[in-house]
Amino acid sequence: MSVFPNIEMRRPKPLEMAALLRETVARNASDLHLGAGMPPVFRVRGELTPMNCDPYAPAEVAGLLEAILTARHREVLGRNKSVDFAISLPEVGRFRVAAYHQRGALSVALRLLAKGIPTFAGLGLPESVARLSQLRDGLVLVTGVTGSGKSTTLATVIDDINTRFRRHIITIEDPIEYVHANTCCLINQRELHTDVPSFGDALRDALRADPDVILVGEMRDLETMRTAIMAAETGHLVFSTLHSRDCVSTVNRLVGAFPAGEQTQVRQQLATTLMAVVSQRLLPNASGSGRVPAVEVMFSTPGIANLIRQGKDDMIYSAIETGSQLGMQTMEQSLTRLIEEGKVGLETGIGAARNGQLLRQRLTARRAACCAEAVGLRG
Repeated sequence: MSVFPNIEMRRPKPLEMAALLRETVARNASDLHLGAGMPPVFRVRGELTPMNCDPYAPAEVAGLLEAILTARHREVLGRNKSVDFAISLPEVGRFRVAAYHQRGALSVALRLLAKGIPTFAGLGLPESVARLSQLRDGLVLVTGVTGSGKSTTLATVIDDINTRFRRHIITIEDPIEYVHANTCCLINQRELHTDVPSFGDALRDALRADPDVILVGEMRDLETMRTAIMAAETGHLVFSTLHSRDCVSTVNRLVGAFPAGEQTQVRQQLATTLMAVVSQRLLPNASGSGRVPAVEVMFSTPGIANLIRQGKDDMIYSAIETGSQLGMQTMEQSLTRLIEEGKVGLETGIGAARNGQLLRQRLTARRAACCAEAVGLRG
């Protein structure tokens, strides 16, 4: 049975990628999915919506992709069966492209990138996140699931550094999503498969190029993690991303990626170098017109560094929860604020929490306390 059983086959299917990209923008969609045996599928406000047209044949999807592949990306796709890159269509926008094989045929996912680089306020991020651009050295991680806005947050941080400081910034990305002009900083952006074969190679090269700031698009393997930590130890400010749910699981994942015999040493290194973790996810807003970020923020303090060093990761959450005066907040505190401000619906916020029942109880208790306070003031 079709995943989209109610499609009415009425419109002619677009056979040019440019037409599909224009349709993506016209629908205010964040993503476009193309695959054999299905029509184009758009993600609008977080929900998948198919176009009312005939499904594509495998050769048609291959033809749409072929039109936007470079020789180098075609080579990578043939060798690895997948490739990531970015394209720009004048007067339409810039898109990140992920092409891959599934069940012997090609599929493509395209994401519309924001025009220009947004500000912290424009993204709806906590004010404390702006402090990341003021750091001089150490490791900063922005985490979350695919599509949670990690790359956009980091682009905003890099842009803020670029407008305020004089530094040499090297970015290593797969692909380059946001193009930065040299404003106050000298910025060199390197793209996987085009400028360098791997994150690890690019990171080692970067250390010999006199950088102040290094952005690693994603810490995908042990070698990249090891080199990024070492770069932070030697006085560089290193930004990167991880696919992890929250700040505590980020620490666990980093440490767990190393062999057991190295994990004690890695904890010592992270206690010294890990400056901040920002974990975020995008939720549908209450009006249904867009999405808003729920954000967990952890800054390194002597107490948190000591917990990391001793392996008491389960206590980090409490340290974040009580660190609001330092700009920290847990995901539950962020969700509580979004619900109380009417930015997300109650069930949406509860569904995004680690423990939805606990969040519901906290909200009930806060409302009861506010009511009691109001009664007391009237009395």
